[in-house]
Amino acid sequence: MSVEAVGTARRGRGARKALRQTRDVTMLPALKRRLPLTEVMDEDQVARVDAASMDILETVGVVFRDEIALADWKRAGADVRGERVHLDRGLVRELISTIPESFTYHARNPLNNLPFGKDHAIFVPMTGAPYLRDLDDVRRNPTLEDLANFHKLSHMLPSIHSSAHHIVEPYDHPISQRHLRITYSSMKHSDKTFMGMTTSPKNAEDVIEMCAILFGDDFIDSHPVVTGNCNGNSPLVWDETMLGAMRAFCRRNQPVLCSPFVLGGANTPASVAPTVAQLNAEALSALAYTQVIRKGCPAIYGHYLSTVSMKSGAPMAGTPEISLMNFMIGQMARHYGVPWRTSNTLGGAKTFDAQAGYESAMTLNAVLMAGANYIWHSAGWNEAGMHCSMAKFVVDAEMCAMGYRMAEGVNWDDFDEAIKAVGDIGPGGHYLGHPHTLENFQRAFFMPEMFDNNSIEQWQAEGGVEITERALIRARDLLNTYEEPTLDAARDEALRDYITRREREIPAADALNQTH
Repeated sequence: MSVEAVGTARRGRGARKALRQTRDVTMLPALKRRLPLTEVMDEDQVARVDAASMDILETVGVVFRDEIALADWKRAGADVRGERVHLDRGLVRELISTIPESFTYHARNPLNNLPFGKDHAIFVPMTGAPYLRDLDDVRRNPTLEDLANFHKLSHMLPSIHSSAHHIVEPYDHPISQRHLRITYSSMKHSDKTFMGMTTSPKNAEDVIEMCAILFGDDFIDSHPVVTGNCNGNSPLVWDETMLGAMRAFCRRNQPVLCSPFVLGGANTPASVAPTVAQLNAEALSALAYTQVIRKGCPAIYGHYLSTVSMKSGAPMAGTPEISLMNFMIGQMARHYGVPWRTSNTLGGAKTFDAQAGYESAMTLNAVLMAGANYIWHSAGWNEAGMHCSMAKFVVDAEMCAMGYRMAEGVNWDDFDEAIKAVGDIGPGGHYLGHPHTLENFQRAFFMPEMFDNNSIEQWQAEGGVEITERALIRARDLLNTYEEPTLDAARDEALRDYITRREREIPAADALNQTH
């Protein structure tokens, strides 16, 4: 049965239609974790990793391929030898001590502001996919309209706390100008916080200028509103592009993810603990530099973490070592008192199949138990990030909602009332009609919409719809009922004027069909 036929049949059911019409799309508050953290290192092992990382920074050094950064480091008192910067551990500790342990993200809708850091966490969708699997599950090049649809879904899915920037690459717009349209789409189609492009220093400056238009120039200097990501080139290199973008964000008090790009066994030692020691050194060097740029600006300990197959050289996801490293990195970030970012629901599957589900679930549980704060790539990631799947996007969001419920911990509010119900019912009875059940059934146990738990007979009678088709139907329903959050007309006009001016100034030299 086709997706369209199934959708028509299901939409004919009055009860399901009513459910859709009353679906609550209000964003969940930032997750406040109440589960014990999984910490795989004792105090001596944390100290051992810290000492190894500091030794790397002092004796091996980190390359900063950027004249401005090198001059900044000299003024800060670092030992600069050519492009290689040797950082004294005392200097590193002094600098990172000024990074806020927590702060508040401010959205254009204040109801969507988010406490962040310490025991608060947020889910953020994937970014950077050069392909998508669309509403017909066809793998193809994305457009600006496809990107807008992902921003709309991010706005409507309650467990997604932030929109993102180029969730998919819009191929119908020149590369040199894309960042402007991507940023506008993030701002227009959702009133949650969002990510900003850091693909070049000038692109990052454009993002900051657009944020100043949206929120006010003075406001952004004291309120985090957008997140940048700066990837290191492991092992031990930070380049001019990322450092320039980092300066654009930090100078205006906007947080950046300081993210070594780790392919375990390829650009790190082929061992878990030494990999974490190298990654930790790389992250600390960037975190310290954010405070050289602007003391006290927010910054986030980041990483992109994968292991490499020693058979093929391909990156892997959902492996036990990735989980172990997430546990360790969480401990190191807490040791330094800084919030940290990880990657969620990653997978190498080529379609939304069982492999995709198992890999994603393995990682989701690990990052929640590791205590991550900025949980990126939480929806849509597949094929090692080569495509974003519409179907997987909505199912991943539901998985995040399930993880959210688990990480909130056990609710004891109704314990006494429920225990009284045991006496009311007694041996051999059932609780389905008891007042406590009627009052609490909707919040007592999570009831997934994307997973079918009916009998096989009922499932077959309803068309035998498998999860990919169910998810695509859900995505269509959400997009059909999407209501754009009102953007102040004057600010909208100012944003569009800025884009028009900058597109006149930036040569559209990149062909529209140029690959990313």
